[in-house]
Amino acid sequence: MPAPERIPTGSLTAVELLAKGELTVRGRIREASNAVLYCTVAYEGESARCVYKPVAGERPLWDFPDGTLAQREVAAYEVGAALGWDLVPPTVLRDGPYGEGMVQLWIEPLAESTADAAQDGDPGAGGLLALVDGEEPGEGWKAVGLADVGEGRTALLVHADDERLRRLAVLDAVINNGDRKGGHLLPTEGGRLYGIDHGVTFNVDDKLRTLLWGWAGEPLTEEAVAALTRLAAALAPGEPLATRLAELITAAELDALRGRVAGLLSDGVHRSPSGEWPPIPWPPV
Repeated sequence: MPAPERIPTGSLTAVELLAKGELTVRGRIREASNAVLYCTVAYEGESARCVYKPVAGERPLWDFPDGTLAQREVAAYEVGAALGWDLVPPTVLRDGPYGEGMVQLWIEPLAESTADAAQDGDPGAGGLLALVDGEEPGEGWKAVGLADVGEGRTALLVHADDERLRRLAVLDAVINNGDRKGGHLLPTEGGRLYGIDHGVTFNVDDKLRTLLWGWAGEPLTEEAVAALTRLAAALAPGEPLATRLAELITAAELDALRGRVAGLLSDGVHRSPSGEWPPIPWPPV
């Protein structure tokens, strides 16, 4: 099967395929906290693998309105696309076999990724996260913090000093991602990096929890500033993106999104932990 990011190959876009195609459930991803169904979608001779998360399968959360996680996943895709980085796989909101839900293009990651890779400290090996001895991250890595590894031992949690991760750190700050774990990072054979699982995003309160704190307090890149400037313009009332997001998140959450973008542009640096919320998700993978 072709690499997922190359599907479809004709004039039909991935979003159109996901939105219009016939959705067939093939199985369930059981380790997920909410209902996640592995599916295929077919339309006009094109087909692809995808995941379908029905709203009916969402577990209630104390800090998010019930039945809104699917919409937030779609909103994260829309914002990522507006930044111009396409870090989130194509994602739509549509009806399916178990009611309305989020449908997202399936991404096949590298066999070795995230915390299981690059234990030798070589980010070129495909690894994005690692635990290393010592107090310094080493060349090509950024420190996140010390982690308890059992038996009274600690190790330094690090992530690769990778521009793809740096873009994702900006996206997470914008969408207020409350759950950027290692297992949500999907590098592909084509050199792309995707982030998935964006249900706990866009909260009005500061909820940013991530493993990508390595650039905290450092100046934003010129690329990031340009992308955020474009996003700020696209979020202006009446613009197509703002109108679309108003269908997916509340008015207060949309205003908070605008505020986060404006704050990043004003400060000119990557976000740092606020100290009012646990900065690292648990479990981290």
